[in-house]
Amino acid sequence: MKVTIKQKRTMGFTLIESMGFTLIELMIVVAILGIIAAVALPSYQNYVRDANRAAAKAIIYENAQFMEQFYTENNRYDQNLGGNAIVLPIVQSPRTGAAQYNISLQAVANATFTLQAIPVGSMAGDVCGTLTLTNTGLQGAGGDVAACWNR
Repeated sequence: MKVTIKQKRTMGFTLIESMGFTLIELMIVVAILGIIAAVALPSYQNYVRDANRAAAKAIIYENAQFMEQFYTENNRYDQNLGGNAIVLPIVQSPRTGAAQYNISLQAVANATFTLQAIPVGSMAGDVCGTLTLTNTGLQGAGGDVAACWNR
């Protein structure tokens, strides 16, 4: 922005007239930007939480698919034919970077399992809490199950 200065001669004195923004105009712009930021920031934070939750649910489903394949090969969920305990292939969400959810087997038996995603880090205070999925497809959450699983 280019600021021009005009000089006027009045009664022998030189007056300088600035062509620019007044302090009031700048304060109005700052106030408008503050209002926009106050509305936009919570919406953005909700979007980020929803995206992190969606990534955790996708990993839970991927681990559930792994568990079903393991059951098909070994005829049980808890151990393979050699007697070794099962180990999940993906144990955090997202797969790389700072963990938002830790993925684990909450309960595993011969014919049943329950996967859980425990929120950590910035997701620790999430309203949905721990997300769970059983071998029968039953979904659970620490909050409203329908809202947390987008049903």
